[in-house]
Amino acid sequence: MSNAIHIGPHPMGEGHPLVLFCGPDTIETEEQTRATIEAVRDLTRKHGIPWVLKCSFDKANRSTPTGYRGPGLEKGLAMLAALKKEYGFLLLTDVHETSQVRAVAEVADVLQVPAFLCRQTDLILACAQSGKPVNIKKGQFVAPSGMKGAVEKARSVGGTQVFLTERGASFGYNNLVVDMRGLAQMRALAPVCFDATHSVQRPGSGEGGTTGGDREYVRLLARAATAAGIDSLFLEVHPDPDTALCDGPNSLDFAGLDSLLTEVLAIRRALGQS
Repeated sequence: MSNAIHIGPHPMGEGHPLVLFCGPDTIETEEQTRATIEAVRDLTRKHGIPWVLKCSFDKANRSTPTGYRGPGLEKGLAMLAALKKEYGFLLLTDVHETSQVRAVAEVADVLQVPAFLCRQTDLILACAQSGKPVNIKKGQFVAPSGMKGAVEKARSVGGTQVFLTERGASFGYNNLVVDMRGLAQMRALAPVCFDATHSVQRPGSGEGGTTGGDREYVRLLARAATAAGIDSLFLEVHPDPDTALCDGPNSLDFAGLDSLLTEVLAIRRALGQS
């Protein structure tokens, strides 16, 4: 039986074109968000790849109390709704609490359960009951096979449009590692996405306990995951990653995104995939 789902008009799953989830980690300003939308839109048109904007209105899992979180639920969703109406993109965004689900589902096309919350039963159930596709990111502390329970939770309330995202596993205190075997294990449960940018994070390794990252390995891991077999790719981009307020060390600039898409799509063509 096929595990294929639909993200808006785009089928996602084995045998279907790669879907790209791409955008800034978090809303910083309208100008920064707009510039990113336009750049990613143009690049995905150039490469002929289905695209969903990923952008958070709030990041509730910051390393420190002063870490930048975003404009918040009300202001952030209003901005994303206005930009979505103007540009016509599909949208994925994080949901951190069950109380947010209804408001987020009115704007977003895909609800995302963050990695640290992938075992939160009530949150998964509420997202699945929204009727929107749900992306459950695998926790850094969870084995790939352990995500079976998360998928079963979503499907138990009719959430058939569910997929899983690999974003690295804890390897010591300040590092992540990606086991490519896990992509196949999770793909047997649901369509699978690879988050190439969060997978190169170095949690707690930055100045003041912030999250660092090894941006230079994003392309390497994305190429490897593509060859291993994925249904979608998750990438964070920023006009100037070195000045980003959140997750800059593991974000790509627009030129880097262009190069990476060229490489990833060449690998898929070599494997006889679109």
